[in-house]
Amino acid sequence: MLKGIDHRLNSDMLGTLRAMGHGDTIVLVDRNFPCQSVAAQTTLGKPLLMENLSASEVTKIILSVMPIDDFVDDYAVAMEVVGAADETPKVQQEVEAELKASQGQDKALQKIERFAFYEAAKNAYAVVQTGETRFYGCFIFKKGVIAPDDVFEV
Repeated sequence: MLKGIDHRLNSDMLGTLRAMGHGDTIVLVDRNFPCQSVAAQTTLGKPLLMENLSASEVTKIILSVMPIDDFVDDYAVAMEVVGAADETPKVQQEVEAELKASQGQDKALQKIERFAFYEAAKNAYAVVQTGETRFYGCFIFKKGVIAPDDVFEV
């Protein structure tokens, strides 16, 4: 048990988030995503499981300890709805709300086509399978940095 850290962040998740560096990506996927085969191609080489939680819950938990790279437009990416690229399903709206709450910014999720998402996921540091049951509950987050106490001090 650790003080100040969400109890749902298991040791595998904490270790992975700690090991990731600036610009590395972590992928959150719903239960329909081909998690095992895609995760085998990532840096970590295996999936991380948070199967009892929704995509928005996992987003909130991860962002409680991981900074997002808000210097780039693609700091948070969602899988685009096939045949309806402009549609934003409720699951994506919920994750976007968690991102905004965590970052204090009003940046929208970027979206990429389904197969482009699969390819991007293969190049990630890790893939986390959530218990999300809704379609299009798949996201990629880019890790940022934690600034020193005095950013102007050299």
